[in-house]
Amino acid sequence: MLVMGEVHTGLLQNSGEISEPACRQVLGLMAGETVRVSRRPIVHALSPERLTGVDCVLPAASGSRIRGVGTVVSRCAVTGGRVAQGSSYVRVARSETDRRLSWSHYLARPGVVEVLGKARAADIAEGFAGDGAPRGHGCLDLTAITGRFLDLVQTSPLLNRRAPFRMPRTILRWVAETGEPSIGFTLHTEQERSLRLTHPGPFTPAVVDLCEDLAMHDWLLTSLLVVVERARVGATPAAEVAARLSPAVDHLLHLWMPAARVEERLTPFWESLERRPGFSRQWRSLVDRVRDQMMAGVFTRLWS
Repeated sequence: MLVMGEVHTGLLQNSGEISEPACRQVLGLMAGETVRVSRRPIVHALSPERLTGVDCVLPAASGSRIRGVGTVVSRCAVTGGRVAQGSSYVRVARSETDRRLSWSHYLARPGVVEVLGKARAADIAEGFAGDGAPRGHGCLDLTAITGRFLDLVQTSPLLNRRAPFRMPRTILRWVAETGEPSIGFTLHTEQERSLRLTHPGPFTPAVVDLCEDLAMHDWLLTSLLVVVERARVGATPAAEVAARLSPAVDHLLHLWMPAARVEERLTPFWESLERRPGFSRQWRSLVDRVRDQMMAGVFTRLWS
């Protein structure tokens, strides 16, 4: 079965990290539903899932018009009281009939979009996650669905909308299939990435957890890179550089915990990415640079 999803990641729009009770309130978007919270190794709050009905054209690299009908599963999360994520996914399955059925049929299969007519999974996967894939009017738009759900969190009246620094969201589009294990991560633009994942065994929500974890750490790494670039190390006085790097120390560095919430059977995928491109290797290099510059700023103030 082909599964496609998107994860949007950004800085929570608040001046500081929010508490666990506040996380529950911010993510309590559906009355009567429970926000799930885990406290180890870092506080992670997950909203109830929400369904969005779709009757649309599925993306196809070939340009074929493939109709899909069903529901999209969406959820939001807050990690460390600091990072907000919106996530949506669909499982693509062949319909048993070539005509659209009543909505009760699709609601009974949450998160499944049924394909009406003939289609190749590879064509849909490439159309969704491929570089420059065509996405015309009426096409499945997980970007809009995920973005709207995340906006509900970011505009919560419980947040003061005074983030310590400005940082754009990143979007990770992912495609998962069952087969011989493999993983491929691609940077398309400064904000867009794609992930191709082939995993053993049937699809489970643990695959979504893996994609969200990867998306969060990619955003952390991207954000730290941007903060360091903005500091203009070597072209700005040391004290000013330290002041520009300070938000990263206060709000980002402690959040780096790759694979901490990933199911054990899926951790080899993270280990593969640690070898190449080497997320943690680049992170440690940046963290060392930030700390060196912070120390240089301290010495400058002491000697001035």
